[in-house]
Amino acid sequence: MPRLFLLAVSLAVSLPGSGSVSARTSSKPPVASKANKPFNIGLVLYTKGKAPGTLDARWNYANAYSGPGVATGGPASGGFAGSYHVRYFLENGEFSDAYDLNIKRHQGGDFYDVTWVTNGKVSAKGVGMEVPNGGGLAVGWRRVAD
Repeated sequence: MPRLFLLAVSLAVSLPGSGSVSARTSSKPPVASKANKPFNIGLVLYTKGKAPGTLDARWNYANAYSGPGVATGGPASGGFAGSYHVRYFLENGEFSDAYDLNIKRHQGGDFYDVTWVTNGKVSAKGVGMEVPNGGGLAVGWRRVAD
């Protein structure tokens, strides 16, 4: 019986369309059709960079695209609030997007309002909160125009 089970499992894994999960071999991000369009939801975690006025980023958009990033030109000291220029990359190191990033402390609380601007126009908006013990600034966001 165990041999029959192992044979069935190995056939299921090797058959195309069997529902098995395979690793993506292309370095390009997946292209979403209208029927398979990803959710308009993203998450980014900013941590203080080694150089003053910088933030390191780890981002994800709809569990379809992700990678590192770096924000520069921010305040040399203090918290996360400030204006930056941020560049994001895909997991394979390929450039993805660049924005002017504005992080503002939300009035009367421990939360943040975040905007990403391209050519003077707001491209995305988000809300954030600091992660305890110096863990960074976690921001949930969405594009404003689909």
